[in-house]
Amino acid sequence: MLGWALTFLVVALIAAVLGFTTVAGAAIGIAKILFFVFLILFLVSVVAHMVRGRPGSGPL
Repeated sequence: MLGWALTFLVVALIAAVLGFTTVAGAAIGIAKILFFVFLILFLVSVVAHMVRGRPGSGPL
């Protein structure tokens, strides 16, 4: 997902350089949304990993 966000960011930068302001604005908006979704999913993953603990540390 972070890869998609970076892809849309690159598309937005290229569109901005070429003067396509509508395309650049849309691509930047999509990149922001994907970045924040990625960030939230990453934080949920980190918290879930901390709650579960290390593998193999549970009862046998």
